Amino acid sequence: MTARIFKPAKNAMQSGKARTKEWQLDFEPEVPRVVEPLMGWTSSSDMKQQVSLHFVTKEEAVAYCEANGIAYEVAEPKDSIRRRVAYADNFAFRRSEPWTH
Repeated sequence: MTARIFKPAKNAMQSGKARTKEWQLDFEPEVPRVVEPLMGWTSSSDMKQQVSLHFVTKEEAVAYCEANGIAYEVAEPKDSIRRRVAYADNFAFRRSEPWTH
């Protein structure tokens, strides 16, 4: 039973960063998923895949794993690079190629 500690990524459907400030602990699957032949749904008999714990800091998540004897690996988050873009830049004279529809 191995746990993965990480910061979740930003939701691709929204511009905000809600629920990305806390650390999350998920268990790695021990049993592979199986496609059910009748409905085509994917299922698994591993109940630990349904457990997701949230912590305020990485140290709290690591302390929880060490206190309960759970093997873990920490994935450090990558900093996102935000580029400031204005709508007026589409019509600027310094543009290398002309703006078209």
